[in-house]
Amino acid sequence: MKTALVCGAGGFIGGHLVTRLKKEGYWVRGVDLKENEYGNCPSDEFVVGDLRDPLVVAKVVTSDLNEIYQLAADMGGAGFISTGINDAAIMHNSALINLNVLEEARVKGIKKIFYTSTACVYPEYNQMDPNNPKCSEDSVYPAEPDSEYGWEKLFSERMYLTYGRTCNMTVKITRLHNIFGPLGTWTGGREKAPAAICRKVAEAPEGGTIEIWGDGLQTRSFLLVYECVEGIRRLMESPDFAGPVNIGSEEMISMNDFAKMVIDISGKNLTIKNITGPTGVRGRNSDNALIREKLNWAPSQPLRAGVETTYKWIAEQVEKERRAKQTEPILSAKHKHVA
Repeated sequence: MKTALVCGAGGFIGGHLVTRLKKEGYWVRGVDLKENEYGNCPSDEFVVGDLRDPLVVAKVVTSDLNEIYQLAADMGGAGFISTGINDAAIMHNSALINLNVLEEARVKGIKKIFYTSTACVYPEYNQMDPNNPKCSEDSVYPAEPDSEYGWEKLFSERMYLTYGRTCNMTVKITRLHNIFGPLGTWTGGREKAPAAICRKVAEAPEGGTIEIWGDGLQTRSFLLVYECVEGIRRLMESPDFAGPVNIGSEEMISMNDFAKMVIDISGKNLTIKNITGPTGVRGRNSDNALIREKLNWAPSQPLRAGVETTYKWIAEQVEKERRAKQTEPILSAKHKHVA
């Protein structure tokens, strides 16, 4: 039986990855600051711990592990990483996690480690045209990410590759492009655009309005989490390809059109209002030429199919929250009466 550690197992992609590894017969240890919010982490062992702490890392990185999947990071959507407010925490926390995990893996003799980088490493100057962004893997230098989040990820890529080259470790690196799906963060400020828009539509009354940051002409591609996990596993099983490699969809869409898609799926009559807000680069889309060449595979599911699944799940969460709020005054009144 293969053994794996998933760092960030309490998170969205980490939870789905644990589920996949268990289906493949792995023994899995998960670690995160918190347990998985939606119970999507059927690990054999779960440690609630802070990977910024070397003592926690020493506890979870054990010499009997075959593989480490390092997904833990201080991150969120544009409202979290593009405002500048959280830059110091993002760079400090994520870099410290990677330094700790990599060095402990070296000390314990771990031979295979996976790292999740991001499409945010790509230069802003190649993503000014929303209709023709350039995000091929070899375009990352000269470096000019549009956020400190992207700079930290690029630094960490180099650190992983350096450890792989000098410490006899097999390192695998992906650059993920806007992963979305059920069982992920959908409210609270760290949710990414697909979840945020699904939530806004689900919460909006019939005939209402939803707000989209910027002019809505900025473009992105979005990838359903199940295809993301498939790509991760294919890369890990590849005998001679390390990456970095994009894992994303090539189906690019503007944010206004994405919102229109979600509104259509909901069946509601809603209007869109564009407002000032953080938007990131003007255009970003996965270039899948390299993943097709090296892994003979690339994500292929239509965007709408994934959005339908995701909207249904988020609408259910919105309804659960609404019902919970309705019962709060009743419960409070009962407690007051008893007192």
